[in-house]
Amino acid sequence: MALNTSAEAPIPVGQVSRLIGDWIDRLGAVWVEGQITQISRRPGTSVVFLTLRDPAHDISIGVTCFRTVFEAVADVVGEGARVVVHARPEWYAPRGQLSLRAREIKPVGVGELLARLEQLKRTLAAEGLFAVDRKKPLPFLPGLIGLVTGRASAAERDVRENARLRWPAVRFEVRNVPVQGATAVPRVVEAIRALDAHPEVDVIIVARGGGSVEDLLPFSDERLVRAVADCRTPVVSAIGHEPDSPLLDLVADLRASTPTDAAKRVVPDVREELARVAAVRDRALRVMRGLLEREEQGLRAALSRPSMAAPYRMVDERAAEVADRLDRGRRALKHALDRADADLAHTLARVVALSPAATLRRGYAVLQRADGAAVRAPAEVHPGDDLRARVAEGEFPVRVLGSAGPGEQE
Repeated sequence: MALNTSAEAPIPVGQVSRLIGDWIDRLGAVWVEGQITQISRRPGTSVVFLTLRDPAHDISIGVTCFRTVFEAVADVVGEGARVVVHARPEWYAPRGQLSLRAREIKPVGVGELLARLEQLKRTLAAEGLFAVDRKKPLPFLPGLIGLVTGRASAAERDVRENARLRWPAVRFEVRNVPVQGATAVPRVVEAIRALDAHPEVDVIIVARGGGSVEDLLPFSDERLVRAVADCRTPVVSAIGHEPDSPLLDLVADLRASTPTDAAKRVVPDVREELARVAAVRDRALRVMRGLLEREEQGLRAALSRPSMAAPYRMVDERAAEVADRLDRGRRALKHALDRADADLAHTLARVVALSPAATLRRGYAVLQRADGAAVRAPAEVHPGDDLRARVAEGEFPVRVLGSAGPGEQE
């Protein structure tokens, strides 16, 4: 809109600034392309400040956006990245300064590609395909190594030569496939599945040399990532160089920085292993020598003891003690037997003295009835009774002829 002004009737600067602001407000939201030259994220604030530059015209403009808007692309957007910003122009009248209030930020070219990969990465990570507890350990000495790589490639040469330098007897089952282009993903997936089904393959290496982000895209394909996740055989990713990080690196059981590094990580060095064996053997010898020396010292100490220096002395001492106790036992037993023999003789003399046989030997006789009872009184027998008379030398029968009264003798 035109203003009626003149040298005599000018308008203030502030009014001009306000008029510019009114015109910019009517402009509405626009899509702006540029290069980010500066990013300012202050702790504790919800706003991020950017500087967007047009390299062709050397013009820069400030951009503000909420932190949530920037965090959506923060993983793939940094200083120097080209972006497209959906923003509303704002005019700050007190300073006469133009800025953009961004509502959406999209990376351009490689940045857009990286953004899609980042989204796929988050999706697969949420499914647990990159979890550490899913990683399988590599065999110590693989008998057969599966190798998926390009035909006659430097990656194949690096892996095979370095592996054979470390362990000459190592064997390979190689699958040469396209490593970029439209057919790369299905061919690589087919090769990995074939090697995984091979009964003798102990580990699979997927190797490729360096390249641009676009060249390495097949190794971030979702089909390839899921095929590796389903493998029962450990898989080693050796794609590109150290800075390269396709999604295959995250799902593989081991990430090698280069194909050469993959050979070193998978195949043990025979010289190093021999050195370890020698070191273990030397350590075992030292331990055994130390053990033998300790045991020899113990044996020498034991042999120096009196019981080992003169082992029969203790036996002789005990033999003398046993002989003394045996002699004392014999004397005690003889004394006890003699005393018992004397007691038995005295008892026998008393028994003999009181024995009926002794009485009979002095001329007495014992009369017994037929039932064996001894006759003690004349009244116990009657004339005509048959009796037995026992004397010292035997017995004989007798018959009662008559009886005598008390005090009478027949």
